[in-house]
Amino acid sequence: MTTLGLVVAEFNRPITEQMEQEALEAAADGGATVAETVRVPGAYDAPLAADRLARLEEIDAVVVIGSVITGDTDHDQVITDATAQRLSDVSLERDTPVTLGVTGPGMSAAEARERVENAAKAVGGALDLVEELPDPQ
Repeated sequence: MTTLGLVVAEFNRPITEQMEQEALEAAADGGATVAETVRVPGAYDAPLAADRLARLEEIDAVVVIGSVITGDTDHDQVITDATAQRLSDVSLERDTPVTLGVTGPGMSAAEARERVENAAKAVGGALDLVEELPDPQ
């Protein structure tokens, strides 16, 4: 059985709460367990939490969930770019799949609500990676 770590951004909580439920359902449907959930203030804060989870021996993969909604500046683009890059770095540095279930940039709140299923896709990606990646041993 695959064991997942879950990182959930609290910013835009009405949306990320739905995303978290989608992720938990997808994990259960995929025969995986979520051993630990770490809540972080926002998506930008997720890489540190993902790194800590990826260090745990029992965690096979980490799924990161968040929603970045556009505002009056390019802040959403900066946040998502930095988050995606650092999560990729964590995955490579820890040799542990870290999947990106963060929606945005360039989305309104209504568009974000329409994309809560992306959390389930991130879980599916994590489970696929655990199954498909060759054992480094």
